[in-house]
Amino acid sequence: MIRIDFSKLNPLEKEIHKTLSKAATSKTSITIDEAAELCNCSMSKISKFVKKLGFVNYKQYMQFLYQKDISSPEASSELERLKKYIEDFDPLLVEEFGKEVQKHQKILFFGHGPSYLAAEYFEYKLRLTTNKFVNALSEEFMVENLLDSNTLLVILTTTGTFRSFSTLFESAKDKQAKVLILCEEYNKELLNSCDQLLWLSKYPQPKELKPHQKTRTVFYIFIEEVAECFRALKP
Repeated sequence: MIRIDFSKLNPLEKEIHKTLSKAATSKTSITIDEAAELCNCSMSKISKFVKKLGFVNYKQYMQFLYQKDISSPEASSELERLKKYIEDFDPLLVEEFGKEVQKHQKILFFGHGPSYLAAEYFEYKLRLTTNKFVNALSEEFMVENLLDSNTLLVILTTTGTFRSFSTLFESAKDKQAKVLILCEEYNKELLNSCDQLLWLSKYPQPKELKPHQKTRTVFYIFIEEVAECFRALKP
C-alpha cells in the first residue's frame, strides 16, 4: 500500500517535486545523484523527500514520475511465516510446557549449534522467573552427569535431523529423568527419542536451507510466552 500525500511537503520539498517532474519530461531517466544536483541538495534530502511523500524508496518515486507500474518491495517469506505462526499460536502448548517444568526441580536445556543459543536464552528467562535449578548445555556428556529423577531434560531442535538424540534419551531413562523435545518442524523420528514432544509450528522453513541455516525465531517467541506465564505466577 502506498499513500501519496503532497500536503505533508514543505515549500522546498514541493519545489523538488516540481523540478524533478519537469526534468522527467525531457530525460528518459534520472539517477538519485542527478536529482540531487538538479535540486541543489543532497541525495539524503532526496531520499527523505520521497519517503515523506509516501514512497518506499527513490525507485518507486521515479516509477510514479514516469507513470510506470509501481513495484512493491518483495515481502519477506520469513516474516510471512512468522506472521502465520503468531496468528495460529497455541497457548495450550505454553500451558503444557509450564506444567512439566513445575513437576521438576532441575531443568536442563540442550541443543546443537544455533539451537543451543536458544537454550541459553531459555535458561536465562527461567532463572529470572522461577526458583528452579536451570542449566543450558551443548555437550551430551555434561548433560548425562547432571541427570537424575528430578530432572526435566528439554531438547531444542528445529528439524531433528542434524544428529540423533537416542543415546541421550537412553541415558535419561536409566536415571529416570524425563525428556521433552521442543521441535519447530514435525519429525516423527523424534518420537523415539523422548517421553513428550511439543511441535511448535506447522509452517516449515524453506527445504533448501540446512538445519543450521534455519532461524530459531519460533523458539524465542515460545520462550517469551513461557517466561510471561511464570512471571504472572510469581507473588
